[in-house]
Amino acid sequence: MSDHGIDGRVALVTGGSRGIGRAISQELAAAGARVAVNYRSDHDAAAETVEAIQSAGGTATAVAADVSNEADVDRLIAEVDAALGPVDLLVNNAGIFDYGDHHETTVQLWHRTIAVNLTSAFLVSWAVKDGMIQRGYGRIVNVASIAALRPRPNSIAYAASKAGMVGLTRSLAEGVAGDGVRVNAIAPGLIETDILADVDTGVLDDLVEATPMKRIGQPDDIASVTLFLLGDGSNFMTGQTLVASGGRVMLP
Repeated sequence: MSDHGIDGRVALVTGGSRGIGRAISQELAAAGARVAVNYRSDHDAAAETVEAIQSAGGTATAVAADVSNEADVDRLIAEVDAALGPVDLLVNNAGIFDYGDHHETTVQLWHRTIAVNLTSAFLVSWAVKDGMIQRGYGRIVNVASIAALRPRPNSIAYAASKAGMVGLTRSLAEGVAGDGVRVNAIAPGLIETDILADVDTGVLDDLVEATPMKRIGQPDDIASVTLFLLGDGSNFMTGQTLVASGGRVMLP
């Protein structure tokens, strides 16, 4: 086990049952964190993630909650606290994605996307930040997207929600920087998850061609960057958004 400074810490990963969230949960557990795997409805996937972590010698528990709902978030944090202890490491990963141009972007779609992708990050962060400040230690990573950084005319609500996460990251980071709490974000590019199941093969080929590294990213690629942002190796970093896109988007 590498010493990332998180051994024994309590981690909460929202949307942690599948894809990027599962990879992050497993990565943190392998580094010694005790992991709460949040999920909304897919109990079986969450149970599989917890089982994989426990089989590898780690500690994990699954907690169901809709993180876009304030009452659910309050219950989630209470259950994690009771099962594992106060949250030291938070990964706001829960999210949804819809593909469609401005004609297809309805008010209902807008509200739902903002609620699940952005308001959830606000609610969960606000539920744990005061405890982090009191203890003088806390790490938050918001999973954004390269859609936050480039125009996305076919995913307008999604892009806006992820740009909001980048803004939330910067502003909260400055607000709590003197209290031992660091807040950073990661902006993944194209990653091989369930979201790609309905994407046309030709579209995927075009995206790979537009990626300098000529491949689709894997969930583990994002998990390792998340571990870096939560661990001691990034101790002088806060308010930053790290892009992991195979070179498809380069900053600044």
